[in-house]
Amino acid sequence: MISVRKTALSAGAAAKRINLRFISSVPEVPAQSSNRTTTWSKTQQPKKVAAVGPRFEQTHWDYQPNPPSAMELIHEEPIRFVEGRVTHCDGDGGALGHPRVYINLDKGVPVGCGYCGIKYQQKPHHH
Repeated sequence: MISVRKTALSAGAAAKRINLRFISSVPEVPAQSSNRTTTWSKTQQPKKVAAVGPRFEQTHWDYQPNPPSAMELIHEEPIRFVEGRVTHCDGDGGALGHPRVYINLDKGVPVGCGYCGIKYQQKPHHH
């Protein structure tokens, strides 16, 4: 009975050595996205923490998509000036859009759509 335990322990130690050798050869996990190096919400885990475990141990990161963060791209979108006090946004419509929402522009500052982040502002007018 004692020899069985020694065998089990030595097999476990050998497995750890193999796993450590394999893990050390895994390429480094890339940044969150190509244009953003940190997380963008309080509850989001960094990719280096989230992408661990058996599901990711054979992942070759050079072949995985790493698209740019939409949060950074939406800031490049210019503010859309409109005539009225209320406008609507549907994500530019079509199949790739979102449900139509109405946006109040009374405060005179740019207001972002809650779905896609496109910013709208009322055109300045003279009284």
